[in-house]
Amino acid sequence: MKAPSHNIMNKLSRSVLALYSYDENPDDISIENVLRQSIQLLAQVPMIMSYAYQVKRRNFYHESMYLHPVDKTLSTAESVLYSIRADKKFTPEEAHMLDICLMLHAEHGGGNNSTFATRVLTSSGTDTYSAIAAGIGSLKGPKHGGANIKVAEMVEYIKQGVEDITDADQVADFLKKILKKEAGDGSGLIYGMGHAVYTLSDPRAVILKSHARKFSENTEFEDEFKLLELIETLTPQILAELRGDKKVMCANVDLYSGLVYKLLGIPEDLFTPLFTVARVAGWSAHRMEELMTGGRIIRPAYKSVCAQRNYVKLDERLDNYPGELRYIPSDEHA
Repeated sequence: MKAPSHNIMNKLSRSVLALYSYDENPDDISIENVLRQSIQLLAQVPMIMSYAYQVKRRNFYHESMYLHPVDKTLSTAESVLYSIRADKKFTPEEAHMLDICLMLHAEHGGGNNSTFATRVLTSSGTDTYSAIAAGIGSLKGPKHGGANIKVAEMVEYIKQGVEDITDADQVADFLKKILKKEAGDGSGLIYGMGHAVYTLSDPRAVILKSHARKFSENTEFEDEFKLLELIETLTPQILAELRGDKKVMCANVDLYSGLVYKLLGIPEDLFTPLFTVARVAGWSAHRMEELMTGGRIIRPAYKSVCAQRNYVKLDERLDNYPGELRYIPSDEHA
């Protein structure tokens, strides 16, 4: 409460690092001790997320802050819904859907950026809290865990720029503008589409899509689901048309996860932090595997692909600088 953060991911990372100070045996990297720390983090991170959100509401949105006591009989998904709702109420169907989201986000292979970051730090022999905090820092990035936020932003751009978000032609025209950097955030990217590993299909997206379809029917979010479906269908066609890119492309987990969270009444502030709540399980498993089977520090070899340039002496580098900054040789100071 004394150090509120605009970004809950940063607060999560900071808080996980702070837990080191409350651990009587923080640096022991035996599997038994790391397993204990991992189980504790699985229980602690959801509550840290919920409380960080309440503090953000109070400090930056000037809304009431409510801190419910922990109910140890609840599952992780139930605890999240219980802690972020003022009335603490949720249905079994809602808890089940969030539980599915958490399972789907827990892990999907060791090559992803945040898991690799966790394994790299683990290979150095560092403590659990430092390794998990590294994973959180990676997951915050908009190209990784933060992609679900970018999907939500893109959806809002389309809503503002298209009269009928269920009309394929209108949506296609706007997607073309996004790719040409004439609309959206100017990146030229259609978020929620494509994956480094999955090409034919992202099984996580398939499962989330089925739940999004089911729960959005006859609700205010039905048209938004249809929009996401159009994005999924039209993007490969438009890429082939504009860029000649005919590679197989599928929707990834981020395309539909934001809508599922909306259906659960989960605020956008928690989209990526919820990914963290789930991914702690995967990071912990990979950390223990690295400790058991690694043994050597991970040190990638880098080779520069920059163009070779001739060395320029320091007093010659800034002398012709076009701006006001200019290097002054020492004899001129005299």
